[in-house]
Amino acid sequence: MAVPSILKDGLALPAIASPLFIISHPTLVIEQCKAGVIGAFPALNARSASQLDEWLAEITETLDAYNKANPDKPAAPFAVNQIVHRSNDRLEHDIEMCVKYEVPIVITSLGARPELNDAIHSYGGITLHDIINNRFAHKAIEKGADGLIAIAAGAGGHAGTLSPIALIQEIREWFDGPLLLGGAIATGNAVLAAQAMGADMGYIGSAFIATKEARAVDTYKQMIADSSADDIVYSNLFTGVHGNYLKGSVTAAGMDPDNLPQGDVKTMDFGGDKTKAWKDIWGSGQGIGAVKDVVPVAELVARLVAEYEAAKKRIAG
Repeated sequence: MAVPSILKDGLALPAIASPLFIISHPTLVIEQCKAGVIGAFPALNARSASQLDEWLAEITETLDAYNKANPDKPAAPFAVNQIVHRSNDRLEHDIEMCVKYEVPIVITSLGARPELNDAIHSYGGITLHDIINNRFAHKAIEKGADGLIAIAAGAGGHAGTLSPIALIQEIREWFDGPLLLGGAIATGNAVLAAQAMGADMGYIGSAFIATKEARAVDTYKQMIADSSADDIVYSNLFTGVHGNYLKGSVTAAGMDPDNLPQGDVKTMDFGGDKTKAWKDIWGSGQGIGAVKDVVPVAELVARLVAEYEAAKKRIAG
């Protein structure tokens, strides 16, 4: 199956900037798209239903104006992430907003629903579902997702434990559609490596936290730039689902990152009181050793593109 044109045409780098909880907002997404990667944000980052309407209007209008002014180098498309878990009581409204603005790409997480896929398909949009194992991948495609985002070991936030090599290999045995790989991808070399393994694109998250446009406190950004893979802890305490977090933020919250209690998936909560209690626990993937400074989005993407092209030349000999 060919990769849809929306996932390849006009991109400076075959990558999606993953939707970052709390951090991604219109300014970041717009700059990512202008730089040539697909920008994305979680719908629930808009703290009210009306704000999501405003954000989608801002992004679509700004990118439309940019494209008219730059017909030879239009911006990349954008994506909205929908949390499909039962705790998200705003899901129906937020899907309606995606339909209203004809959001090009919708990324679904923590559940797969045929009716959501049908709604996005109604205007020609595509859906990508993020998964951590082959079983969930099968379910997502059976329920109508167009493509998959394989979240392997080392990814920031909610992440799996499988090697990216094993995960991509198993999925490619039966699925020839759009496939992205996330997990410690913070260089252009890593994007090319993902493609060599069988993925079509990379899924880059933590590197974009340390950008000027990201909606993160300066301490968080600097901790990303100052940390490495050894500074990451994997825990389910904070949301009920296992994820990777910066040890420094856990320590600052008064806890021992090496001796955290177990969380409970039954208490999973996105955007409610439990989430607010952990707002200073900062997600991050293991690839942050490649992040040395806090820079503008355009500078980060330029670095990634240069690394990607250099890696291709090395392989070609």
